[in-house]
Amino acid sequence: MGGAVVQAENMAPVRDMHGVDGRVVIVTGAGRGIGRGIAHHLGKGGASIVVAEWKADSMQRTVDELADLGVPALGVQCDINQRDEIDAMVAATVDRFGRVDGLVNNAQTFRPMAPIADVSEDDIDVFYRSGVKGSLWAMQAVYPHMKAQAFGRIVNFASSMGITGGRGFAAYNASKEAIRALTRTAAREWALDGIVVNAIAPAAATHHGPAGQQSEGYRIFIENCPMQRQGDPELDIAPIAYFLCSDACRYLTGHTFMADGGAFMWA
Repeated sequence: MGGAVVQAENMAPVRDMHGVDGRVVIVTGAGRGIGRGIAHHLGKGGASIVVAEWKADSMQRTVDELADLGVPALGVQCDINQRDEIDAMVAATVDRFGRVDGLVNNAQTFRPMAPIADVSEDDIDVFYRSGVKGSLWAMQAVYPHMKAQAFGRIVNFASSMGITGGRGFAAYNASKEAIRALTRTAAREWALDGIVVNAIAPAAATHHGPAGQQSEGYRIFIENCPMQRQGDPELDIAPIAYFLCSDACRYLTGHTFMADGGAFMWA
């Protein structure tokens, strides 16, 4: 599954030290959804993007889109469930660009939701291996490079559901709260290395239930969201990742940023 590498040429020069211009940022799960939105937004801001994605076609699509925008991009087919593939992806990043400045840990494997009484050991294992271990392995892989250059930005992905204890999301919630724990610990341990580590908790709910009907989760979300809509991956979620990957985020670490349109301000 791993090993496929594609790239777009032309390294961007550093122009704005208070943005992401000239930075090299890895985005996992960048083949679709929030990861793709973040890759586009950071790329438009001048960053060189590493598209780490386990689906070759999705990876290639994002790389091609970035190339069309004039963004230097490297695509690496990478399964976040496999530590050796994560290590190889980071090595390919350094080999191509000579450095790694940012890591956005967006990718995670999903399983169907279930009441906590029905959660299986396999459910827990899938969420923990892809979410908790995958995030940890990627953090460990980039750490020596970031420490050596005394600069690093790591953005992990938590969930509003984990913070509020959303029904039917027990295994998922547990993994996302574990990721927040890793975020806080790394923030403490790596601060003097010039590395800041934060998390984003986006709010999302599936639009449709059975037979194309509006899902109950989506209805509840919209009712609780003052903005009455879900966030757009590139326009609403990605700008937070942009800030957290920039030099401007030099004195903020260990925090979780709620990107939810105000839906869970009561939590």
